[in-house]
Amino acid sequence: MPTTPIPKKILARQHEIVADFTRLVHAHVDDLVAGRATEALEIRDFASQLCLHPTHLSNTIKQATGAAACAIYERRLVAVAQALLLEPGRTIADVAAQLTYDPSNFTKFFKHFVGITPRQFREEAWAARREKAELLT
Repeated sequence: MPTTPIPKKILARQHEIVADFTRLVHAHVDDLVAGRATEALEIRDFASQLCLHPTHLSNTIKQATGAAACAIYERRLVAVAQALLLEPGRTIADVAAQLTYDPSNFTKFFKHFVGITPRQFREEAWAARREKAELLT
């Protein structure tokens, strides 16, 4: 069955929506970390900021990237959580609160995406750092 090519104008708009959404996600997560935001946004909030219907935003993101809009948001949260967990003196509860999670739900969220708990992640990372430091001395 022959397919109809997607016009370049539509493809350009899709990529513009993806870029704008990604920019908003990064800015929002940065705001969470800096304490400028106290609540996590949802996809519908991002869609509203972009003056799009949430379904249209989700469908466009999925079609253009192959990933769901929430997956992009979650990946960013996980990356930031990993960086925060590596900071000495920060508790896991502090990292969870910074990202608007209670500690129990944060542990479930983190384990779902990383495969290990935040504590295990931290311990493994610190052990790797110690091992690397020992090799350099």
